[in-house]
Amino acid sequence: MFGAPTIGGAPVFFLAITLLLALLNWRAHRWLTRVFRLGTGGARVVALVLGGSWLFTAVGRLASRAGYDPPEAIFVAAFTVQLAVLISVGLLLPVDALSGLGRAFARLWRGRTGRARVSAPEAKSLAPAEPETRATPHPAELPESSAATTRREFAVQVAVGSAFMIGSSSSVYGALVGRHDYVVEEVPVRLEGLSRAFDGFSIVQLSDLHIGQFVQEPELAAAVALVRTARPDLIVLTGDLVDHDPRFAEWLGRFARRLEPLARHGVAAVSGNHDYYAGIEPVLTALRRGGARVLRNEALVLGDPGAGVALLGVDDVRAARIPGEHGPDLSRAVASLPALGGRAAPARDLPRVLLCHNPVYFEEARGQVGLQLSGHTHGGQVNPLVRPADWVLRHGWIAGLYEAQGSSVYVNRGFGTAGPPARVGSPPEVTRIVLTV
Repeated sequence: MFGAPTIGGAPVFFLAITLLLALLNWRAHRWLTRVFRLGTGGARVVALVLGGSWLFTAVGRLASRAGYDPPEAIFVAAFTVQLAVLISVGLLLPVDALSGLGRAFARLWRGRTGRARVSAPEAKSLAPAEPETRATPHPAELPESSAATTRREFAVQVAVGSAFMIGSSSSVYGALVGRHDYVVEEVPVRLEGLSRAFDGFSIVQLSDLHIGQFVQEPELAAAVALVRTARPDLIVLTGDLVDHDPRFAEWLGRFARRLEPLARHGVAAVSGNHDYYAGIEPVLTALRRGGARVLRNEALVLGDPGAGVALLGVDDVRAARIPGEHGPDLSRAVASLPALGGRAAPARDLPRVLLCHNPVYFEEARGQVGLQLSGHTHGGQVNPLVRPADWVLRHGWIAGLYEAQGSSVYVNRGFGTAGPPARVGSPPEVTRIVLTV
């Protein structure tokens, strides 16, 4: 939601997100001030907090893209407030709907009873006169300014208070704890045709580092320590390695240099959409200088050409939107195997492991590779109570291992964050893939 725009649409995307957040902040302000009957002073304080954090988030993003990094503590605080608004208002959508239905039903009921009274004047005139009594109004008919708190009002206050409590606590946890709650996932994957010499071969996958404003030396040092503990045979980086600022490409190069000696087969990498936002050439140049093998629709053979593993890498799917770039091309990567393997037939017949940033490419690659390693989704990144990505991503490959047509795809939750520096219900991940026969 807060992340970088799609390639070629930066101003439009940024404006759309900024306006959407403004609308959500306005709705949050109305909920808080009306439901809890805040006075003028309280309403102004809420407006200042919401409006100030919204403004600083937008201006801070623009400043960061211009090369000036705002103070991280203030930036994180502003993002935390905005994320709390997003979660809270999202949780209140059902209350909004039910409240609207309730008001409509009350108006309809009052209209029907009023018509019934008007339509029977004769019955009223024949009835004996009785002392006039004042009926007690139904709670739904009480004016909003009534001092008495009705059951409906109390229920709404509980719902709104719970939503803002969940939103605020989730956002604070995600920013202070969740984004650094690193997990090493060990995933055994059976690979058809794997030679016994490669049984137990381990691939450590890092994805979506997003090196930049919120992922710097402390986070990268933690990643190196976790990779060292995993004792991999091969390390793969599956895209979105730099967030959006080309200044951090050199950080990526130094990081790759620290990883390279930790695996006997070194480091291999592919690009992601954020690497294009940052500038693809500086990112790829830094990787190569750091000792990583960059696979842009290319392949290499691990082990003996007759009994090893074919490691393929394709470009990011969104690269096809850029003039002069061609996007992922699996057939081109496979075609490079004979030259790399030396013996054409065995190299082409080796079990294949594909590196591709976006799991959506599995629609094309399944049936042609044994395993695809991807990232991109962040496992939803912020999942309070539910995982919204399940409703948005039609393919359903959000996090973990999936199988289709004799192929597997593993979707890594990512190590860094995009947009809000927070993670809820989707801890940052280092994956240790273990190939088995």
